[in-house]
Order: sequence, then structure tokens, then C-alpha cells
Amino acid sequence: MPNLIHRPRRLRKNDALRAMVREARLSRDDFVLPLFVCPGTGISREISSMPGVYNLSVDEVTKEVSAAYDGGLRSVILFGLPATKDELASGAFAEDGIVQRAIRAIRKSTPEIVIMADTCLCEYTSHGHCGVVREGEVLNDESLELLARTALSQTEAGADVVAPSAMMDGQVGAIREALDSSGFEHTAIMAYAVKYASAFYGPFREAADSAPTFGDRRAYQMDPPNAREAMREAELDYSEGADILMVKPATVYLDILKMVRDRFDLPVAAYHVSGEYALIKAAAQKGWIDEERVMMETLTSIKRAGADIILTYYAREAIRLLAG
Repeated sequence: MPNLIHRPRRLRKNDALRAMVREARLSRDDFVLPLFVCPGTGISREISSMPGVYNLSVDEVTKEVSAAYDGGLRSVILFGLPATKDELASGAFAEDGIVQRAIRAIRKSTPEIVIMADTCLCEYTSHGHCGVVREGEVLNDESLELLARTALSQTEAGADVVAPSAMMDGQVGAIREALDSSGFEHTAIMAYAVKYASAFYGPFREAADSAPTFGDRRAYQMDPPNAREAMREAELDYSEGADILMVKPATVYLDILKMVRDRFDLPVAAYHVSGEYALIKAAAQKGWIDEERVMMETLTSIKRAGADIILTYYAREAIRLLAG
């Protein structure tokens, strides 16, 4: 028999020991639940590519948030499906826009919850791109004013955090200036600092009705092979006043998440996106995997890589398991 001084198995032999030495721990406070708000009343329409996720009217999303808060959830992020769209995304910054109305309703019904608002234009533009389009090109600087107006409108409605996701150069600085000059210097910005042009967004495009009508978003979202460029993007948002830096998607960019965590002293978020969620759901429905175990292992990997905040469609299920 070998004389083994070090036996790592000693600390794995039962649940209590494994829990005692666990290095990465999930908690309910880690999670943000994305929600899709649509026009109408009494609407709860399941998204075919995202089982368990729904387009919800304002009255229904208010009920959903209240129930989720009672179950332990502490933060949501809202995406809007406007009744009409136009070239300048006017529904994104309208005082009575779909997200603005949802923010006010949630703030009234569940005042303690943290409300984040996705700050982008793609869901509201007739062409589906994240900025102003002229002659087939997405114009960066002209888009900044609309993004700033959107963030200001969301804040006026009661959002705690605005989350610019358009990947326009200078968007964080433009939003910070607009908020500060209007007396909202305490509103936080969660920057989609490192957002890749990913194939994992497919189901979201159905959920938010936001697919581009021409071309794609690779001219402004990041090229997946690039890591050093991700640090430059994060550095720019940091210097412009971001309060939280996000990496999106999460699981296929855990290396990038770790790099951001190691380099910056801000809170770091990661978005477990629609395609990542849908893959687990599809495999589970086939009976190929244990959905709960895969879900928790996946979310733990995001936490282990350095995320302080995890945006996931599994937020409610994860919190329920953690409480159980």
C-alpha cells in the first residue's frame, strides 16, 4: 500500500464536508431575471425556442415580478416589444413606452426590487439594428443621442440601473453625461462592455422580435476570436464611468470573464444568454441530461470564473433550489 500523505478525498466524503470547503458559492443575490414586456392585457405567451420564458403584458409582468420577489429574487432586467417600430426607435425613449410603463408598474407593486432596463434600440427600430441607419450603415455618433435619451427616459420612469447594450463606441460616456446633467448621478450603469457577435442569441431574437432586416451586427459587436480587444472594450467603459462591467455570452466566454475579473475592480456581470438556456432545455426535454444538475453546474462555472452578477432565465429555478 502506498503511503499517501495527501488525500483530497478526505474532504469529499459527505455533503457537510463538501459544503464546508466549497470555493464558489451561488446565492439568490447573484441573479438577475430577464423579462420581456409586450403590449396588451392579460398576455402570457410562451416563446417557442425558450420553454418556460414568456412575453408578458405589463399587468402580467407585474404579477410575475411580485411572485418572483416573494420567492427570493432581488433583481430583474426588462426588455420591450413595442406596438409599433420606426427608423429612430422612438418607442425606446417614449415617456409611455412599454418598458417605461412596466418600470412604473413594478416600482409600485414591488418597490424593493432592483429594476434594470436594457438600453438599446434594436427592439424598437424598423430595421432591427442597434443604432441609426443611413444608406445601409449603422452610424455610431448619431446613435449616442438616442441611447442617452433612452437611458434618461428609463431612469425617469424609476429604473435603478440602465444597461447599454448597443456596442456603440462612447455609449457609456454619453449616458453618464446625460444622467448626471439631469440630476440622476446616482443611477448606475451596467455596461455590456464585452458583447460578442454570437450565434447564441438566436432565441432572444424571437423573444424580443429584434432580428435585423438586413445584414448582421458584426460591424459593432465583438469578433468571437478576440480576447485582447475585450480588455480594451472593458477599459473604455470603465474610463467612461461604468459601474458594472458585463461579459456576454457567459459560458463560452468564461476565459474572457476571468480576464475581466482579474483586471478590473468593478463588479462584473455575465449574461447566460438565450441560446445557452435553450441548449440545456432542449437536451433535458430529450431526457439526455439532468436539467437541474446541469443548470446549477453551469451557473456555478460562471460564478467560479468571477461573475458577481449572473443574468439568467434560470434565476427563479436556481433560487428555489438554493433555498431548498
